[in-house]
Amino acid sequence: MADPSAVGAVPSTAPATTAGHRGTARQRVVEAAADLLAHEGRDAVTTRAVAAAAGLQPPAIYRLFGDKDGLLDAVVEHGYSTFLARKRQATSPSDPIADLRAGWDLTVEFGISNPELYALMYGEPKRGTTSAAFLAGMQMLTGRINRLAVHGLLRLSEHMAATVIHATARGAILTWLSLPEDQRDPALLRILRESMVATVTTQAPAIDDPGPAAAASALRASLPEATALSPAERSMLAEWLDRLLDRSPAQDASPGDTP
Repeated sequence: MADPSAVGAVPSTAPATTAGHRGTARQRVVEAAADLLAHEGRDAVTTRAVAAAAGLQPPAIYRLFGDKDGLLDAVVEHGYSTFLARKRQATSPSDPIADLRAGWDLTVEFGISNPELYALMYGEPKRGTTSAAFLAGMQMLTGRINRLAVHGLLRLSEHMAATVIHATARGAILTWLSLPEDQRDPALLRILRESMVATVTTQAPAIDDPGPAAAASALRASLPEATALSPAERSMLAEWLDRLLDRSPAQDASPGDTP
């Protein structure tokens, strides 16, 4: 991945708030808050400071957002929308595993280049997770994972793979940001990314894997296209495949096997 120490790799999400770029009062306030957050930190995002930066009186913040939490939620939505736009602009490699790496790198570069915004977006687990932009971003992730499954390259269930990818990217970003600058070695991010890839994918077509999980994952991903089966048959087969995907290696051992 690109050297994360080069902050210019992913510019700040806070756009300029010049007079010609302000638009509606709500937009001006959100952009002013995002700008304060990026340059001065979360403590600087007070209703008085945001109102002054947006050219409004403090009561306007409460009329538009209800309270400060409402304003912060709007800033989070702004962050997710900005990140989603960058995801959509990025070119997706044709190889599914290369595409997985590229998506993970894009996420990590966004987070380490926008630390205050990222901390606001992901520091509180539930904040913003029902927003349209967040859900659209998760759909893009599940699309990447489904490509892996269809190509027989997925080692885990699609749901578990999404959880692992999301968790490793978040953990990588927050760990990086917690380190002193002189200890931020880009090798750490490469190691975490490759650990994620090794955990989630088979790195080789699933049909070459002697275990059932990878093959079950590939078949499960293709099941909606199995029109030769009735809905009831597809439902039953999906249940059986899900059981295979949910089994751990320990569960696959026979009763007589020794640890």
